[in-house]
Amino acid sequence: MSVLVLPELDDVNGADGAVDSQRLRKVFGRFPTGVTAICVVEDGQPVGFAASSFNTVSADPPLVSLCVQTGSSTWPHVQKSARIGVSIFAADQSLLCRQMASKTGDRFAGAAWSEGEGGSLLLAGAAAWMETSIEFEQTVGDHEVVILRVHRLGVDGDQQPLVFGDSKFQELKELVPPKPGDEPGARAVQESLLSLSLGWW
Repeated sequence: MSVLVLPELDDVNGADGAVDSQRLRKVFGRFPTGVTAICVVEDGQPVGFAASSFNTVSADPPLVSLCVQTGSSTWPHVQKSARIGVSIFAADQSLLCRQMASKTGDRFAGAAWSEGEGGSLLLAGAAAWMETSIEFEQTVGDHEVVILRVHRLGVDGDQQPLVFGDSKFQELKELVPPKPGDEPGARAVQESLLSLSLGWW
C-alpha cells in the first residue's frame, strides 16, 4: 500500500493579503490550452483578438465558452456582431497569434481571412473554424464569461493545433506507449487516460 504525500501548497494570497497574481498565473500556465482568434468584420474592416481562455461546453446543443477581460476595448465591437468567427490557430501560426494578442499595431497585418455569415471573420490556414453567436454572457470576477452557440464549422485535418502552456507556444506530441517491464500500472493508467480523452469527442 502506497502512502500519499501531500504536495506543498501556498496560500493564494501573498503577505500583504492580496492575491499573488504571479504565482496564480504560474499555476494556471501548467494547464495547456489551444489558442483561438475571435473575429468579426465591422464596416468592412477586420476586428478581433487572440484568446486562450476558450473551452467546449456542450455537444447538444453545440456550445463553447470564452472569457474576455472586463474593460476590453475590442470586445464591444465583436459583441454586437450577429455572428462571431472562431478560428483555432494552427501550429505554424504562432507569429500571427502573437500579433493578434498584441495591444498595439495592426493585428491583421499580412493575414489572409474571409467573411462568413452574419459578419463573422475566419482566418486562412487555421486548424478549425466555427461561426457562432452569443447565447449567454455574465460578468464573473475580472472577466466576462461568454457562452457561444456554434452554427457552422469546419476543420483542416492536415493542420495540428497550436498549444499554449507555461507562457510559451508548443506543439502536440504523441505519447509513446510504455515498454514491457516499465513501471507496473503505467500502461493501465495510460489506457485509462486515453479512454477518458476519447469519451467526450
